[in-house]
Amino acid sequence: MLGLKVTNRMKKLIALLTLVVICTSPMAFGQNNNPVIDKMIKEANENSQLEELAYELLDKNGPRLVGTPQMKTAHDWAVAKYKSWGISARNEQWGEWRGWERGITHVDLITPRVKTLESMALAWSGSTKKPVTAEVVMIPDVSDKADFEKWLPNVKGKFVMINAAQPTGRPNYNWEKFGTEESKENIRKLQREVLGSWAQRIRNTGYNSRTLPQVLEDAGAAGILISNWSRGFGVNKIFGARVKKIPTVDIGLEDYGTLFRMVEHGDKPTIRVEVTAKELGMVPTFNTIAEIKGSEKPEEYVILSAHFDSWDGGTGATDNGTGTLVMMEAMRLLKKFYPNPKRTILVGLWGSEEQGLNGSGSFVQDNPDIVKGMQALFNQDNGTGRVVNISGQGFLHAYEFINRWLSAVPRKYKSEIKTNFPGRPGGGGSDYASFVSAGAPGFSLSSLNWDYGTYTWHTNRDTYDKIVFDDVRSNVILTAILAYMASEDPETFPRDKAELGVNPRNGLPMTWPTPRNPNRKGGQ
Repeated sequence: MLGLKVTNRMKKLIALLTLVVICTSPMAFGQNNNPVIDKMIKEANENSQLEELAYELLDKNGPRLVGTPQMKTAHDWAVAKYKSWGISARNEQWGEWRGWERGITHVDLITPRVKTLESMALAWSGSTKKPVTAEVVMIPDVSDKADFEKWLPNVKGKFVMINAAQPTGRPNYNWEKFGTEESKENIRKLQREVLGSWAQRIRNTGYNSRTLPQVLEDAGAAGILISNWSRGFGVNKIFGARVKKIPTVDIGLEDYGTLFRMVEHGDKPTIRVEVTAKELGMVPTFNTIAEIKGSEKPEEYVILSAHFDSWDGGTGATDNGTGTLVMMEAMRLLKKFYPNPKRTILVGLWGSEEQGLNGSGSFVQDNPDIVKGMQALFNQDNGTGRVVNISGQGFLHAYEFINRWLSAVPRKYKSEIKTNFPGRPGGGGSDYASFVSAGAPGFSLSSLNWDYGTYTWHTNRDTYDKIVFDDVRSNVILTAILAYMASEDPETFPRDKAELGVNPRNGLPMTWPTPRNPNRKGGQ
């Protein structure tokens, strides 16, 4: 064996080479004490812009229903905000939608007593042109369609209730906390009976909840009254109207119940309704795109994703104002402390997610080169809570890459996160699915519930005051670090797909989703 004398110069060279190997290995680039990460965390905690952004987006601009002037104003605001941070941004048209603008909704009970009722016209509702005073009636209990057709002329000039009144306005947790076993069983039984019998009443008309409104409009009804309770105190879900010419008005649970009981008792209540919505014809619809160009691999992309649109019962605070705020604030941090990323970092604020992922689906169709060059997409949608779940969405190597990126996140911001690898490519309820269906690595940053489905999701109570800013700040830090790590990663995310196995529900083989065909011209 040959002897080798190691000089001090050689020792220094070996140490330097070792350092280079360590620093360029995939496992090492996210080690602790990273100045970029440290600065982003400090800025997010000590100079957060979230509250101001939330005020401007939610309170000042308001809801962002596709096709409304408020949606276009919000897009323009976002572009201006990005540019104020030195970030290139633009609005890209993806299609057209029925233009509509909400006006006043005002409903008063006139007889047998006077009271102003909690009410809101549905999205794309028709207007009254001027206040209309008329009697309230409800769908009758008929034996079949023929009997209903005989009754139908009675709706002319009247407001028609098409939902049952709820037997209780107390949410389940209230009954569980205070009710006796007997009272809890009684209310459950009553709910089943009342709602079941009403569903049968609708079926007996020969129509369903989707087709019945048009029948009533054609028969000359003055308007349609509904109440879509979310099963939370004073919370109604607000969706879109089924008819165009006459108003469809959601009445708060308590007031709807009052009207319903008056009709049942033969007291013939009359109400005065004013709805001043405006039809605006077909209007262009947009995605807001902002980007920080990559310095080494500009044709590879890390995408921050959130849908920008909302229903307009509230102001869309948690669906999806908070997701939008996370991506905007994360982009601000990245621009300030990571202005020359290795890969291009792009943020997409998508239009018309609520009507079928239309904005993101159109972007996927229109930008195949970007989709082909994607390193990763991080999407946040489901409410104000801190992120607690990340799935690999069926990508075979998600375990390796996501865990590597998460390794740089301080424990405080990831301790509750559960990962699921390789996961399944399903979950088409938000915009990451548009990318996954095209074979690109899109991941959902799924958040803690905060009773999202009951109290904010698609409801008239989804407003600024429901935001948990501590959780949103945590999500900003997580997202910014994930984007930084994905951009810096020496390796490119491979797109090998995992074997999906069998669907436990039906025993059939699981398949990867096919790309969506977005509705580029809708709401007609």
